[in-house]
Amino acid sequence: MEYTFTDANFQKEVLEAEVPVLVDFWAPWCGPCRVQGPIIEELAGEIGASAKIGKLNVDENMDTSMKYGVMSIPTIIIFKKGEIAAKFVGVKEKDELAKAIGVASA
Repeated sequence: MEYTFTDANFQKEVLEAEVPVLVDFWAPWCGPCRVQGPIIEELAGEIGASAKIGKLNVDENMDTSMKYGVMSIPTIIIFKKGEIAAKFVGVKEKDELAKAIGVASA
């Protein structure tokens, strides 16, 4: 399942989550984001409840984007227990993301 994260729900859905959370910072006009999107969706479909995976639109959620220093998109940040565990800028492969989040991808 893929989540939609916002400035309003970020604290509860990401920082207070019991499982690791992958946040894909993106925008609809971003070409590389459209390449990354299907990779993220595929990973979300494979990992089940062992982690949360979702997107945060940087144009609509500038506070959170600025707080985490997102200057280029796509940026992917993996949070564990409310802390940044990994941060990637640019398109990343599914296996690399699965390894960083700590789950096996199919």
